[in-house]
Amino acid sequence: MNDEQQASLSGVDRRGLLCASGILAAGAAVLGVPTQSVAANGEIKAEEFWANKGDVRLYIYRKRLVSDGNEAKPVLFLVHGSTPSSRGSFDLQVPNRQYSVMDEMAGLGWDVWTMDHEGYGRSTHTNSHCGIKVGVDDLKAAMPVVESVTGQRSVMMYGQSSGAIRAGAFAMQEPARVERLILDAFTYTGIDAPEIDRRRAAADKYRANPRRPVSLATYLSIFNRDKPGTYEPIVAQALADEELKHGDTVPSGTYLDMAVNMPMVDPRQVKCPVCLIRAEHDGNASEAELLDFFKLLPNHDKQFMFLAGLTHAGMLGVNRHRIWHVMQAFLTYPPARSI
Repeated sequence: MNDEQQASLSGVDRRGLLCASGILAAGAAVLGVPTQSVAANGEIKAEEFWANKGDVRLYIYRKRLVSDGNEAKPVLFLVHGSTPSSRGSFDLQVPNRQYSVMDEMAGLGWDVWTMDHEGYGRSTHTNSHCGIKVGVDDLKAAMPVVESVTGQRSVMMYGQSSGAIRAGAFAMQEPARVERLILDAFTYTGIDAPEIDRRRAAADKYRANPRRPVSLATYLSIFNRDKPGTYEPIVAQALADEELKHGDTVPSGTYLDMAVNMPMVDPRQVKCPVCLIRAEHDGNASEAELLDFFKLLPNHDKQFMFLAGLTHAGMLGVNRHRIWHVMQAFLTYPPARSI
């Protein structure tokens, strides 16, 4: 891991610029689209950056292939959900297994980024509820850092669970920043969704407490909630070990928003191509509400993927490769052209 690189909202400092000089030199070069794994042609490099949002320091993390002859790569930004932070969600290291979607997509030639939202992981822990709108502001703070390092103003974006709500709301507000959008385990209205009903019943508790407790049992429940038997127990333990290093509480705000403030994304205002990923077993949304959302998306480059064998935590399940395949296919299909 490189030395920590400091970044402000206006850009990155000298160390960040030096490490990215090869990419910045490429400037506005037309980027090729990765279509097959090229990990054998170079090593995957991890880098850390920081953005400042007022008094809040936001941790940003990047993985990409280096020494593969292609410095300028398309950017994929991953947005985490309500409980695990960025690296637990997207770069979980499990012995003798590949659970890191960052490594997977970097191996396919993407420049992969993620961040810890305010109150999570390595970012500043505050007394704020850190709801969806706060997460959107976090993304607004992170994007200038990504642009300064890569030279690219717009990104491909993937969001999981409440991260999908953050990503969708960000795409509404910053359409020029998002080229294509993947919403995995998304909640639109929460109507007839068992998990959202449970959160509605606990809404007063979330209002009164800006942070909620987490433990090994919390992380086990993520995997067992919708359909037992779709994950390896070693993965739940690895996730708990990674996340509990950062404390035994996480913000309550996204749970509260999903209980009382849905919908927070208007599909008619999301202009880019969108892929909705719906797991076979997911109590965070009904199929009906997601189909309603899908119908209202204005861009005809849109996909709705039902995936068997997956739960809400499918990215860390035994069938995670199915999500990875859908991501790569959606992000690389050629745009329509006119004669």
